[in-house]
Amino acid sequence: MPSPLANPASAAPVVLVIFALTYLGIAAGRVPGLKLNRTGIVLLGAIGMMLFSGLPTTTMAGFINWPTVLLLFGFFVLSAQLRLSGFFDLVASAIALRLGHPARFLLTLMLVTAGLSAFLNHDIVCFVLTPVVVTSLLRHRINPVPFVIALAIASNLGAAATTVGNPQNMLIAQVAGLDFGRYLLWCVVPVIFALGCAYGIIWRLSRNHLTTNIPVPMTIDAATRPFSRAHTIKGLFILALVIAFCFTAVPKEIVALTAAGIHLASRKFRTEELLGLVEWPILVLFMALFVVTGAFQATGYGEQAVHGLAQAGLNLSSPSILAVVTTALSNLINNSAAVLLLVNVVDLTHPSTAYVLALANSFGGSLLIVGSVANIIVVQQARDLGVDISFRDFARIGVPVTLAALAGLLVWVALMG
Repeated sequence: MPSPLANPASAAPVVLVIFALTYLGIAAGRVPGLKLNRTGIVLLGAIGMMLFSGLPTTTMAGFINWPTVLLLFGFFVLSAQLRLSGFFDLVASAIALRLGHPARFLLTLMLVTAGLSAFLNHDIVCFVLTPVVVTSLLRHRINPVPFVIALAIASNLGAAATTVGNPQNMLIAQVAGLDFGRYLLWCVVPVIFALGCAYGIIWRLSRNHLTTNIPVPMTIDAATRPFSRAHTIKGLFILALVIAFCFTAVPKEIVALTAAGIHLASRKFRTEELLGLVEWPILVLFMALFVVTGAFQATGYGEQAVHGLAQAGLNLSSPSILAVVTTALSNLINNSAAVLLLVNVVDLTHPSTAYVLALANSFGGSLLIVGSVANIIVVQQARDLGVDISFRDFARIGVPVTLAALAGLLVWVALMG
């Protein structure tokens, strides 16, 4: 296929350099001497593509998968309404009541986190639950490190259960045209297996290291919201309707935007309150990544890379190879960036390939701290409360959990043919 670049001979090498620098920046997470984070790095990459690729602005904007962006925005508003209603704080407090039995507490924490992450933004779930969980554990002189890691891992695993659990799955579902119900039926077994393995591994590795002398922080829960029963019921009812419509042929982004519009027309929460809790950096990150990867794909380098990998014996149509490559990329450049790259080079016409990509990016995101945004959120939240989680602490649990989850996934693929 000929390159759609205006001047392929001169522009393609520049596009390749910008693409490489952008993904190197994502992997590093920062640029020496600058205050850029990953979102800023990708945004600069998108601007560079618009300046030097030779493609019209309309073409660059056309690379953005707007249904995915709109669906993500809608679910951000749904999560924001439940957060403002005090629902998440109520859930966190209810979980903390089981601290008298650490094993039962761990199980409850993981199941609730996974369940919420399957239908709400899993980054927000981690952001809200972590402070309450950490503080409650410290008050009981229980080491919060394994429980915080379990929170992040359960969030990653639970988000894999549906096509709306995280932004990556939303994109994969849009690109591959996945059916919500069929995806759920196919993926629920490996997700449950992964959660079971995670619980067993975490408890076995941590049960003899549950005491701590870390002091309880003086101030906590500055962002705790007063509980509103009426608005919690409203938020959960609308969320249930949205999930129900996901089983229909109605475009999911239209359903999510309609629900967001109902919440915005609120008599209690101001528009700026709801929009202030929307994860705008994530939306900007995704839109900029669409531009960067779209321009790269337009050069034809993506197809050449796939053919080169195939000739070297790395066929991305193979479930095992795709799972390994996705996991490796997720921990090199973060799972969101990995999926944005892979959806442009992997043939997703067969649903099972899309299922493997969706599950592998979520499972692989639990390997190391840098694997997913959820991991980074819980580690930073814990650090703010005086609890340090090292790279080694996370890997000690994340590596065996991820290997077990991926093994279960590949067995399930084999069983399903």
